[in-house]
Amino acid sequence: MNITEYFTRISYNGSYKNPDLETLTAIFQHHIRAVPFENLSIHCGETIELDLEPVYDKIVKKKRGGWCMENNHLLYWVLKTLGYDTTIIGAKVYSPEENAYNHHINHLLLKVVLDGKAYIVDGGFGMVYQMWQPMELISGKDQPQVPGIFRFMEDNGIWYFEKIKRKQYNPNQSFSNSNNLEKNACKKVYLFTLEPREIEDFRPQSVYLQTSPDSLFVKKSICSLQTSDGLWALVGWKLTKVKYNYKENMDLVETTTLTDEEVLKTVKDKFRVMLDHKLIPVNRKGSFTT
Repeated sequence: MNITEYFTRISYNGSYKNPDLETLTAIFQHHIRAVPFENLSIHCGETIELDLEPVYDKIVKKKRGGWCMENNHLLYWVLKTLGYDTTIIGAKVYSPEENAYNHHINHLLLKVVLDGKAYIVDGGFGMVYQMWQPMELISGKDQPQVPGIFRFMEDNGIWYFEKIKRKQYNPNQSFSNSNNLEKNACKKVYLFTLEPREIEDFRPQSVYLQTSPDSLFVKKSICSLQTSDGLWALVGWKLTKVKYNYKENMDLVETTTLTDEEVLKTVKDKFRVMLDHKLIPVNRKGSFTT
């Protein structure tokens, strides 16, 4: 495991001698634009491992992506290696279908302390809820970013992460009734506490999310990658391109349906992912919005 090899993977050529907010932000943005949020291993007959060396081998050497427990575990190692005061914490993701937060910790994210201020660093949520900059851990403060306005709300030691989305315009009318055009602008994303966690705390949910028929990650093959002005998202055979702030307070959302052959080509060309095993696209019923 080599930090310069990681920087080559994310195409980062900047300075990393000073563990400050500017460097953290630059590395973070390179990571989310180079490393997809994806669960394709599940749909290629592979097992997702959480230990750091297999994660490093998968993302850095094999140039794959990963989900939160892989992306943010790798970022944890990167930031600790560079001298950042970094802690793993756990979150419970909100389910729109159930109108409730998960009962179990099923999302890994990071807390970084810089000059006495705490920041949340989450490079592993993907899609339109992916933050583009580290967020100051402060309650009730709107933090505008290119994807939209993010904020934290705190209540009795529980922190709630929310996003205020813009209106979305999809020129493809066949998708006009999809979740892409939801009217409610403020979206619940997840809740968390600041209790320090270890990677072992996430193993039970990692197994569940990879194997349970009820798991969203079993129901859907997912790959998303942030771009300079939006993102690409592939869910099953549905490819979505999002351009943020296409017009004032409006995002452009363009959606197409691909064939099996086009899915494989798109994974390679648009997401720059090379798979070792055959991908079987899946998109069964379940809530996962762009």
